[in-house]
Amino acid sequence: MNDNEIKALISLLDDEDQEITEHVEQKIRELGGQLIPFLESEWEGSFSPIHQKKIEELIHDLQYQSVLERITLWKESGGIDLLEGLWIVATYQYPDLSLDKIRQEIKQLYLDVWLEGKSEMHPIDQIKTLNTVFFNKLKFAANTKHFHSPSNSMINVVLESRRGNPISLCVIYMLIAQQLDLPVYGVNLPSLFVLTYKKDHTQFYINVFNRGLVFSKSDIDHYIGQLNLKPADTYYQPCTNLDIIRRVLRNLMLAFEKIGDTGRVKEVEQLLNAVYDEDATPPLSDYTNK
Repeated sequence: MNDNEIKALISLLDDEDQEITEHVEQKIRELGGQLIPFLESEWEGSFSPIHQKKIEELIHDLQYQSVLERITLWKESGGIDLLEGLWIVATYQYPDLSLDKIRQEIKQLYLDVWLEGKSEMHPIDQIKTLNTVFFNKLKFAANTKHFHSPSNSMINVVLESRRGNPISLCVIYMLIAQQLDLPVYGVNLPSLFVLTYKKDHTQFYINVFNRGLVFSKSDIDHYIGQLNLKPADTYYQPCTNLDIIRRVLRNLMLAFEKIGDTGRVKEVEQLLNAVYDEDATPPLSDYTNK
């Protein structure tokens, strides 16, 4: 369809015949996200709140379908690029968000830390240096005031506000560390996402939500014991990028549950299902928001 045909099609959304409008909506959904600019133009020129609301719903549906398609493709391609996965999640609420812009922001954070570090440092000292820059210079901190806010799952918001929940702070910290060639990875602890430094015979853990507190395997043993859980490798060893995105989506789903937004809960649940792997996905109750 050319531009004039598209505009003519969209103009029929305001037709009084419901059968016509339903057919038009179906056609618009089939044509997909390419129609969003035309829908936005139609919205701006409309003086009918009902017509505008219909257009808003169509735009949201088209944008959501795009997110669903991207995250499905990301999963099917192996989930190699974690930052891309985080960007896809963020486009659920910020559809115009630029991946290149997010990459540039992470690169700048890496450069800020790189200027302060020395590669010959002992691993613990490397992490202490990273902590100093991350928390004192760059001002990242736990978002304890709005812990359950959906914005904690949006990497662009966390990068801007410097406030996040355990997993959002961890992934930014980890992305910086890995660009510094530090062997730092995510660990799926129940109710608390942490990081591990693991190389050869050296392994310890980092609680980024608690300002980069370094702790040991015995601390995890104690933590697991307090939760009355049996030890499992997943509580001690690095997890995958897919595991991280699944957990981010669970957090987002639970955040919308907290504010009673059932529509978005269902949409995020569908995104979660798109990256769901039965063998790798633990029970939801084990990984509630953290």
